Formats: sequence, structure tokens, C-alpha cells
Amino acid sequence: MSAAAIALPAIALPERSATCRCGSEFIVSSLYCHACGAKRPGITAGRTFEIPGRAELTSLGEHLGLTTPAVTAFVLGIFCLVGALGVSLFFSARTLPDWQAIQLWRIEWLLAAVAAFVAGCLLKK
Repeated sequence: MSAAAIALPAIALPERSATCRCGSEFIVSSLYCHACGAKRPGITAGRTFEIPGRAELTSLGEHLGLTTPAVTAFVLGIFCLVGALGVSLFFSARTLPDWQAIQLWRIEWLLAAVAAFVAGCLLKK
């Protein structure tokens, strides 16, 4: 394959000799002037805050017909149910106070699950 056959996408790079309104020259690929802090004209930052896994959560919500906060509350409720089951798997009672403590932890996890499921019901469409 020849070098002429490969077409690379054009990337818009800022000019090297661009000067700021204060008269200083911009540093290569900078978005702001190093002297006065003014934004470089013609350049957009394009940075956005993105939450990992939000797209999957949104698609799950669309599939179930729920809003994103309702699906988040549902997933949190499932996590709390798993936590309540995990308490009985990881802890064993040897004495009566141990058994009471394990039951209290289980009750706390189950109350958190109920609260999350109620929040999910209240956040539905």
C-alpha cells in the first residue's frame, strides 16, 4: 500500500505564532495565555465530566422503563440485599451477644435496602 493511499483525518492544531490580546505569544497547544490568563480564541476546551458506567445504567433504565435515579436506587437496594446476605456468610455467632450483633447488622442492611427500593419507587416516572 502506498503512502498516498492512506488518508488520515485532519486534526486542527492551533497556530504556533498566535498572539494574545496582551501581546504575548501563546504556548503551543495551550488553551489559555500564560501571561494574562485569557482564553485562546477559536479553541474550545471540550472537556466534560463523565461518570463511568452511566451509559450502561441509562440503557438499563430505558430497557426497564425507569429513570436513571430510579435505576440507581434499585441497584443500591440490590447491593444492600447482598450485604445482608454477606453478613451471615462472613460472621458466625459463638455467643448470644455475637448473635445479637449479627442480627442488628442484618437489620441495618435490610433497612437500607428497603429505603433504596422506596426511593426507587418514588423516583419513577
